[in-house]
Amino acid sequence: MSRWRDVIRIHRLEHPFPIHYLCHATLGACYAADGVRQLLAGPVLVVVTANLLSIIGGNPLNAAVDVGADRHTKGKADIADAVLRLGRARAMSWAAAEMMASLVCATAVALWLGRPLVAVGTALSIGLCLLYNLEPARLKRRGFANPVAIGLTLGLLPNLVAYNAVRADLTAPAWLIFIGIAVLITARSLWWTVPDQHGDNTMGLTTPAVRHGAYRTVVVACVMTATGLGLAGWGLWNRYGPAIATLGVAVSLPFLFGKLILLRQLRGGRKPDSTKMRRRDLLSVTIADVFLVLLPLAVR
Repeated sequence: MSRWRDVIRIHRLEHPFPIHYLCHATLGACYAADGVRQLLAGPVLVVVTANLLSIIGGNPLNAAVDVGADRHTKGKADIADAVLRLGRARAMSWAAAEMMASLVCATAVALWLGRPLVAVGTALSIGLCLLYNLEPARLKRRGFANPVAIGLTLGLLPNLVAYNAVRADLTAPAWLIFIGIAVLITARSLWWTVPDQHGDNTMGLTTPAVRHGAYRTVVVACVMTATGLGLAGWGLWNRYGPAIATLGVAVSLPFLFGKLILLRQLRGGRKPDSTKMRRRDLLSVTIADVFLVLLPLAVR
């Protein structure tokens, strides 16, 4: 049981992350499908699997290369301990196998449907994940390239891949929604660098929180959250009308309000803890993600 707990921890499969992964993997297909039945088609299920493998597969790689930083980060030392118990080489081997399986699934669907974007999008996601984690690129330590890479690999690219598995014509509203969601995820990633500030600084990783400070990083995260909500809301308005757009934006507002509260705490000298952030603040994000996935299925 201890071994399985370690495997779950380095894959970041503790609650509520699996819900987020499933939302990121399926959202694009939901906005392309005419109904739930289309989501159960073989190519769509295979692509959702490919997206999940691509997203989850990056976690053991990140855990293996970030052992030093995690050991100096409150709430993350257990990830480093899990990696060391299992072995770094084994963790990286799992990551490689999961990413390879993802690419094989996506390539099979691309050939099956004659839509190369499915394979290209998955390959780009995997490539960005490798660039994020590995030297000499190591985008994690390159300022704002850090959250932008995560926004692309968890937001824009999986959405495009899943959408393309259902239909080939990407409409302007779909682009706006997907770009808006990618910007929202970028903002969340900025916010998530704040509790890691000490560990990253200790290891010389110049994340946005290290380079610009926690307060400025959260200010930028707030601005990006508002921008992402505006883009996603614009796309929802064009596709479903003002009432649905207002509802879609409103369900994501608690995350923005939480960041404004965090700014006040940072000004008072309080430092956030990643465990508390995951258990408390991610609840509003989870609700928003689930809502945005189910929205297109409910309003058709």
